[in-house]
Amino acid sequence: MIRINEIRLELDDSEDLLNAKAAKTLKINKKYIKKLTIFKKSVDARKKEDIHFSYSVDCEILLDENQIVSKCKSNKVSVVKPYHYELPENKRVSKFRPVIVGFGPAGMLAGLILAEAGLRPIIFERGKAIDERQKDVNKFWKERVLNEESNVQFGEGGAGTFSDGKLTTGIKSPFIRKVLLELYEAGAPEEILYSSKPHIGTDRLAVVVKNIRKKIESLGGEVRVECRVEKLIVYNKFIQGITYTHRGESFDIEADSVIMAIGHSARDTVEMLYDLGIEIIQKPFSVGARIEHPQSLINKAQYGRFAGHPKLGAADYKLSCHGLHERGAYTFCMCPGGTVVAAASEKGGVIVNGMSSLARDGKNANSALLVGIEPKDFPSEHPLAGIYYQKEIEHKAFLLGGGDYRAPAQLVGDFLAGKASTQLGNVEPTCPTGVTLTDISECLPQKVSSTMKSAIVEMDKKLNGFNLYDAVLTAPETRSSSSVRILRDEFCQCNVRGVYPCGEGAGYAGGIVSAAVDGIKCAHAVLEDIH
Repeated sequence: MIRINEIRLELDDSEDLLNAKAAKTLKINKKYIKKLTIFKKSVDARKKEDIHFSYSVDCEILLDENQIVSKCKSNKVSVVKPYHYELPENKRVSKFRPVIVGFGPAGMLAGLILAEAGLRPIIFERGKAIDERQKDVNKFWKERVLNEESNVQFGEGGAGTFSDGKLTTGIKSPFIRKVLLELYEAGAPEEILYSSKPHIGTDRLAVVVKNIRKKIESLGGEVRVECRVEKLIVYNKFIQGITYTHRGESFDIEADSVIMAIGHSARDTVEMLYDLGIEIIQKPFSVGARIEHPQSLINKAQYGRFAGHPKLGAADYKLSCHGLHERGAYTFCMCPGGTVVAAASEKGGVIVNGMSSLARDGKNANSALLVGIEPKDFPSEHPLAGIYYQKEIEHKAFLLGGGDYRAPAQLVGDFLAGKASTQLGNVEPTCPTGVTLTDISECLPQKVSSTMKSAIVEMDKKLNGFNLYDAVLTAPETRSSSSVRILRDEFCQCNVRGVYPCGEGAGYAGGIVSAAVDGIKCAHAVLEDIH
């Protein structure tokens, strides 16, 4: 197969032109192209007066590939091998079925791999199945009634289910393609296979999650929802089993391999692991707020006169800078045409996140504006101090918002001026539980607030209008990543043998794809059966 990079198409061009352009690059008649597949598609908006699409395509041809590539003499053309995921050899000899705790991206892919290997994994998820979970989330958003076991953080699909479904990642791994292919086969749009900024959309994620669960079950695996793991049964530093509760009843199950894909919000589970003597260390995380602008402003800033073109859709952005105190500030999980999400999982705490549908057709754009928090900023050296720091910020926000899960909010202009907001401008906040206008600095660490202020000014130089007075900041965003790392060795096991800390909650991932990839890695480690 031949890969050709940097094929240009204008915004109004048809993709039917790709065959002819590929043939021209290869210096062959297009009749010799047996099959052409888009490998990557991106918007090139580096020059606002010349916005276009850039493609990488894979071609199967009826001629000698190496000879054709040699004649091209172009660094844009190369011979590549088609992607193929190969399941590792199953060296496991145990009579017990492997156990997975958590059914977010890490748990789902770990379960899928182990099911494909014929090991019939048992997956425990503390929250509810997706349909019932959606009802609980909607009730919280409409009535502010929080179910601590079924919410934006807990339930089938994990925290990523109520997000933009963003699939961009900074990691490099051959397993990324496996993840994307499984998501596509489960109902994600085909574009995720080649878009440079793939996303699934909140509205499509529920279907994808259900289909992955059905596939695991069809292969002999089992997903048990509303089953909260209370304890690991350990003897002589080896896992012997787990204790879990289901609707008030307690059960034990024997196991010698347990993948802990618990997510970044299962704080009680982390405390249980710490009390067992499992090695946990502090990890940097980030704190900030969601910033909302009119999507039309972002489109204009990014696409200029091409803003609104139907093929471009809603524009996004990714910004970073160093503000005061040399602390990094950056935007994260930008949701074009999206909404701010009330994402609490504990009573007495407020947190926000962002999500958008596949169409990304909402009136506002939102993004997390975050500041890095280092362990030296934590209130103590306790391994779980970051968790307690997060909880303190979330509780302050709960009180500042009025004590009923409304989120504290402030206009950007007032935030920069250091005064509380008393009325909204032209940007209507989208947080579904409502907002309370105030001074969000009262719930954020002082270094976070000051860095955010300088960052907004600096980021406006990169994206015109970012410091719009009427833009709305809704706080706090505290759970973009875990604040702990559960230590593991080269076999992905912690100091209790047979326990595999996995994914975002364990401190080894930061997003849907990286968590899913880590799930695959831990499943492979289980197949190696090294204790």
